[in-house]
Amino acid sequence: MTVLRPSATLAMNERCAALVKAGHEVYRLGFGQSPFPVPPSVVAALQANAHQKDYLPVRGLGGLREAVAAFHRRRHGLPVDADDVLIGPGSKELIFLAQMIYQGELLVPAPSWVSYEPQARLARQRVTWLPTDGADGWRLRADTLALACAEHAGHAGRRVLILNSPNNPTGLSLGDDALAALAAVARDHHILVVSDEIYGDLHHVGAHVSMARHYPEGTLVTAGLSKWCGAGGWRLGTMVVPPQLRWLGDAMAAAASETFSTVAAPVQHAAVTAFTGNAEIERFVSQSRRILRALGRWTAHALRDAGIAVDLPQGAFYLFPDFTPHAEGLRARGIDGSDALCERLLADTGVALLSGSAFGCAPEQLTARLAYVDFGGAEALQAVGRVPEAEELDTPWLRAHCGRVLAAGEAIVDWLRT
Repeated sequence: MTVLRPSATLAMNERCAALVKAGHEVYRLGFGQSPFPVPPSVVAALQANAHQKDYLPVRGLGGLREAVAAFHRRRHGLPVDADDVLIGPGSKELIFLAQMIYQGELLVPAPSWVSYEPQARLARQRVTWLPTDGADGWRLRADTLALACAEHAGHAGRRVLILNSPNNPTGLSLGDDALAALAAVARDHHILVVSDEIYGDLHHVGAHVSMARHYPEGTLVTAGLSKWCGAGGWRLGTMVVPPQLRWLGDAMAAAASETFSTVAAPVQHAAVTAFTGNAEIERFVSQSRRILRALGRWTAHALRDAGIAVDLPQGAFYLFPDFTPHAEGLRARGIDGSDALCERLLADTGVALLSGSAFGCAPEQLTARLAYVDFGGAEALQAVGRVPEAEELDTPWLRAHCGRVLAAGEAIVDWLRT
């Protein structure tokens, strides 16, 4: 029997909720949920389709699959057809189904999102963690992937590589050159790539590049509504399966028919509006990126000024600070790893981060994920519309509209200096 702990991110969210209910001040930087509301036109579409009650096709509503295909063609330059698209209750479920059906050894960079490795365990698959280096922005290098393949050359069976860009937990992206190099290794070794692009449309300057541009025949692309559209609780994810892997898409659809059956009909109908887009939605995404870029950079600079190693983010709403420069002082306070670091930070300051160990880092590493999302997204979006596009969002603006994140960053800095 496979024994698993609850998802670290969901467990942290529930713990923070309990602390707040008990009257504690908590800065909720541990759970990666979009702070922004669902765009009004998408909400209106859900309301207009609340009466939809029929079971929809397992692969998804035909009009939605057309809209998702057009979205990928328009936004990411991918030659996607509706027949290539699967709709599921979140990209998380689709990634799990792909692992379960494909039955391949999982290759996963460390750090990576908390659920990839447990899903492989549930699917009874071998897991190999691929090392990365903070000096490289925790990005997977092509030579590291090639070395792992060479070391396992005698191991029979398929391999699955999961890439996530922009990345959770680092907030960094893989560029064209890095993706091309990884694609060459994947092609040489017949590796299936699951490209988790759930944050693709939250690249801070709209410069996301899909792995499928470089390795179209061997890449599954997953996305959804949870991050760029702020609709995590709606549970709608998408997967693009290339024609060369149509057998895998067919098998996943068969498994879906025996498990979740179909995604809720009203949500699918409303998602057509989200993926088709309109001027309101384009502005919503653009302004969301603008806020996240300014807030992420402010927070990273504040931590850097305190001697914490952290990269400036390129997308999503995460930082992955490394407290190793403060290791000696932290050890003197009885803190010898990422779990202890996050426990003490929460107890002493009310700032909730998620331990680097939850993302596959060694427990003794002093890393943590910081999700800069504890602010009122609706109010911030309204306020940013009054600032000319050419103007940077400065510290006074951020303090006025994203003040809890700034206060949390300052609390971390003060805690280190005491």
